[in-house]
Amino acid sequence: MGSSATFPAADVVGELNPGINTEVEVDPISSEEEAKKKERKKNDTLQTLKSGIIISAIIVAVAGAAFAINKKLREK
Repeated sequence: MGSSATFPAADVVGELNPGINTEVEVDPISSEEEAKKKERKKNDTLQTLKSGIIISAIIVAVAGAAFAINKKLREK
């Protein structure tokens, strides 16, 4: 190990007494990623709901058509 890499200095007082530290550091990249995840989840939920409604409508249409065909066949 030719280089003498050292750890950055730690704020011992701040680490041992978290109530003193009133500055909250927010990682902007993490908050953006979290917002993107929430948006994706919202879009996925809406897409699932739309798919469910469309599938239900198709089932109702097929059932209605089958009922109408059955009724026509009985009339003959």
